[in-house]
Amino acid sequence: MKARRKKLASAIQIAVFLAIPAVAVAQEATTLDTVTVTGSRIKQTNAVTAQPVFVLDREKIAQTGVQSVGEILQQLTAGGKALNAKFNSSGNFGYPSDGGGIGAGSAQVDLRHLGSQRVLVLVDGIRWVNESSASGVSGSADLNTIPLSIVDRIEVLEDGASAIYGSDAIAGVVNIITRKKFEGVEVHTYYGEYSRGGETTEASLTLGGGGERFNGVFSASYYEQKRISAADWEQSAWPEPGAGLAAGSSAIPQGRFTFCDPARPVGSYGSCTPSEEFFYDLALDDGTTTPVWNPADPSAGTYHDFTGADRFNFAPYNLLLTPSKRKSMFGSVNVDLTDNVRLHAKMLYNNRQSANQAAPEPIFVGPYAGTGGIADTIMISAANPYNPFGIDLIPGQNFGWITKRPVEVGPRIFNQDVDTTYFNLGLDGLFNLGDRSFSWDANYVHAENKAEQVFLNGYNMANIALALGDPTVCAAVPGCVPLDLFGGQGRPMTQEMIDWIRTRQIDSSKQVLDIASANLTGDLFGIGDRMAQFAAGVEHRRYKGEFNPDPLRQTGESQDSFAAPVSADYDVSEVYTEFNFPVLASLDLSAAVRFSDYSTFGSETTGKLGFRFQPVEDLVFRGTYSQGFRAPNLGELYGLTQFGATLVDPCGPTGSPVVDTTDGVSAGLEAACVAQGVPNNFEQANTQITTFTGGNPDLSPEKSDSYTVGVVYSPGWAEGLSWSDKLDFELSYYHHKIDDAIAPRDIQALLNACLAAGGQDPALCSPFTRGSSGNLNPPENFLDNLATIETDGLDVKVNWASPDWGWGVLTAALQATTVFNYEAVDIDGNRSQRQVGWEVSDSAIPRWQGNLQLGWKRGNFDATWNVRYISAVKEDCGNAVISAVPGCLNDEGVNTLGSTTYNDVQFGWKDAFALNGLKLSLGANNVFGKEPPVCVTCSLNGYDAGTYDLPGAFWYVSADYRF
Repeated sequence: MKARRKKLASAIQIAVFLAIPAVAVAQEATTLDTVTVTGSRIKQTNAVTAQPVFVLDREKIAQTGVQSVGEILQQLTAGGKALNAKFNSSGNFGYPSDGGGIGAGSAQVDLRHLGSQRVLVLVDGIRWVNESSASGVSGSADLNTIPLSIVDRIEVLEDGASAIYGSDAIAGVVNIITRKKFEGVEVHTYYGEYSRGGETTEASLTLGGGGERFNGVFSASYYEQKRISAADWEQSAWPEPGAGLAAGSSAIPQGRFTFCDPARPVGSYGSCTPSEEFFYDLALDDGTTTPVWNPADPSAGTYHDFTGADRFNFAPYNLLLTPSKRKSMFGSVNVDLTDNVRLHAKMLYNNRQSANQAAPEPIFVGPYAGTGGIADTIMISAANPYNPFGIDLIPGQNFGWITKRPVEVGPRIFNQDVDTTYFNLGLDGLFNLGDRSFSWDANYVHAENKAEQVFLNGYNMANIALALGDPTVCAAVPGCVPLDLFGGQGRPMTQEMIDWIRTRQIDSSKQVLDIASANLTGDLFGIGDRMAQFAAGVEHRRYKGEFNPDPLRQTGESQDSFAAPVSADYDVSEVYTEFNFPVLASLDLSAAVRFSDYSTFGSETTGKLGFRFQPVEDLVFRGTYSQGFRAPNLGELYGLTQFGATLVDPCGPTGSPVVDTTDGVSAGLEAACVAQGVPNNFEQANTQITTFTGGNPDLSPEKSDSYTVGVVYSPGWAEGLSWSDKLDFELSYYHHKIDDAIAPRDIQALLNACLAAGGQDPALCSPFTRGSSGNLNPPENFLDNLATIETDGLDVKVNWASPDWGWGVLTAALQATTVFNYEAVDIDGNRSQRQVGWEVSDSAIPRWQGNLQLGWKRGNFDATWNVRYISAVKEDCGNAVISAVPGCLNDEGVNTLGSTTYNDVQFGWKDAFALNGLKLSLGANNVFGKEPPVCVTCSLNGYDAGTYDLPGAFWYVSADYRF
């Protein structure tokens, strides 16, 4: 610890020496306004900087027609999959391995398909607190905590910037600039609706004003988005046109029963052989009110062999669009204490109430449930008055499982209530030393994000175990009544049964961020007629995170999923310096270095180099090289959860038993499956294999190397012409390589590699064990510094404006991104399934994405037409029954998700009805109602909600009145 302190102290001394300490204050009055561009702490005078920055001002934001910061950023061509309101991400899948939770109801941003945890979100150049959604301790920011009404512009740095801003800025930086100088009153109202419902309303009031030495802004806003049920979309019909019958759940309202009768002779159907090969696998006939069991001939009773046709379609119970209400207040104040020193303060409060919904919770009891908890060990007594089989069903002897979907209980509901508070107090100022000018700022920030989630219509597995066991034991417990899992829909559970097993579960989480920072920037010395410049600063941050899952989750008594509590914190102290040297009249060189000292793992130093070369006025060449790092967040360090990974078992995927060479399976695969104890004609009981996942306190930071090379051309010959008033071209190549990437093993790739190696390789196969039936037991898959991720591509931007042709001014703007390569390889040599042009795990990496905006303006009228393009991707058909999915009817078993184009239009009328300050807008996004392409491997709703729009058009109207 002393050594770390010495290194930090030495670095601070160097930074202060290089920064030229502020020992004098200029006597003459100077303006306090400063201009900085995201990606540098040095004040910028050039319109084109060394690093690529994309700016969305309020006018461009309004033209998108959406009312959420997250929705806007997710339309960027450089973006990838990130949470939004289209993800009905309920707790029934469990929690991902990063310990960050599901993030239900939040909106995040991803750049370069590298994950939202590798994008740094700033507000006015200062870090924003990470999100809480009562399901973990996340390393990502929730953009739904930032109301759009306070945003002046959004700057997106499309480059790594750890040397400037510290951890997390690997893929890029999003800096949201708030409104500071505002005069008057602005009232904004908005209403929109999808073709299938989902009304969206928004209203905000903004006040601003001040005097000679004071100005302030206050904003209050309300946002409400209503739900759309998946049942309103024909994609959710049964049988699904997407994934087919095999994608349905084996937990059905009629019940599925897998067991044997010890009284049956060994080797006959239903007998209790160690291999479980002759177990019954039955479903109750539809319409049955009184089950009839004939052990000699099951088909003579009211049962039949379970098949894929019995599976349950859960899709109509899901939500296409999750509901959300957000209320916020924001205030910003600037007070000039002297001519050269200003006090600034900001405050924000934001409340989000959102919800997710899933199909009625299924009940799984018996070892095939594979939860690793109580459900796997439950025994059903022969004395249970509803047990038609007349025998004890005992795990490890004669019991596989019973699954039942009691639709009479109602759907699972997950209600989130999230509060965000933010407070910033600081000073900033200017001073001169001779002919050199300097500016400085000091800030303290305290921010909290805390959430509570209430889960309704879940079950207490301990109560289920009592209700299925010895009735005399149950009778001795107040409230306990024997449970009927055997009657199907013809004999639904009674209210007394439901009341005994149903439970209300409450999870909560909280994240706290405290920041103290100071920055100094200004001139160093003259080089020719320009000045070399610098920036330097220190920053101390303290992170604290808590996750308190419901006690039933912690003990494994919840049917939903297991989760362990987290309560941890860490702090980091940092110092940085940055320089810009105009070595030639046309060439600037820049450099930055940052030293970070973490209480969790030690210290890290990162650097950045850049150049800007402008040989002629119209042409700029630029480039950067940056080292990056990302410190493991609290969830990654300490989380412990379960996740329902969707696995295709090559030894017998659900609905497609394949361990039989007569089915065309290779002898090598069959031998590997047999070596693992898989019986012939095996069928994996369920595609959702519970995986124990979570953090690792021994994690090290991720490290990255990134570089960009670009050119910006603004030809003077295209200005002031009859056909062009302005024309700009921009090309930027990017490349990111991340080493020691924090990730779990790709469990599917690892299982495939294990079987390809014969099924017994100790390194590849150690996470996988099987029950006597051949079903996979829950594997363990914890985080580690496992992977190398590498990606590169090209951004293209074009902007053009016409002169005033009398009938109006035309504008055109194009942003396009092509991804050349995306590759992730773990330490075992397994290559991730994610690659360019493929859809994997609800996440596509299209080869091309493009946005084209066309505009027209004349007087008080304007119109825009935005075209958004996503190139085609492919997916492995996986578990889909090929005959049920037209796109999979090919030799490769590959489904193509065709290219998709969305068209958005908007019409605006300024000073409408001769009322000065009134702006009316009418528009529609996806005006032609383009449907998202069917995705057979995507969870829940059969399409990739991180890449594509909701099905159907969205129209809206808005009114803005400023006075």
